[in-house]
Amino acid sequence: MFCRHCGQENASNAVRCIRCGEAVSPEIASPRPTAGGQSQPPPITDAATTKTSVGNNLVWAILATLFCCLPTGIVAIVYAAQVNTKLSHGDIAGAQESARNAATWSWVSFGLGLLVSVAYVGLVFMSIATGH
Repeated sequence: MFCRHCGQENASNAVRCIRCGEAVSPEIASPRPTAGGQSQPPPITDAATTKTSVGNNLVWAILATLFCCLPTGIVAIVYAAQVNTKLSHGDIAGAQESARNAATWSWVSFGLGLLVSVAYVGLVFMSIATGH
């Protein structure tokens, strides 16, 4: 099916256009005009051949959860788990957004873990310096 907004060809089960992110539906599909002015139906494509690859950041989310900060790491895992589901439903823009959120929360988890580690080492050194 073709996007009404930008004309991009999308998978037949797509929810959003892979180029512009605009919502598409089966009613929007229309025949394409050819050079001779006649219309031809849109080609039938397999959804597996038009699927865009989006990294889900699940590995980073799990590592951030285990080694850095549990609460924010869990949020990252939830977003990372949504990526493949959204891709299978043809929601490319939603999958990309979930992947971005998973990466963001993984970095937040890493930052918080690093902050707590540095604070702990600082307190240990202060304790040693004061003799306690």
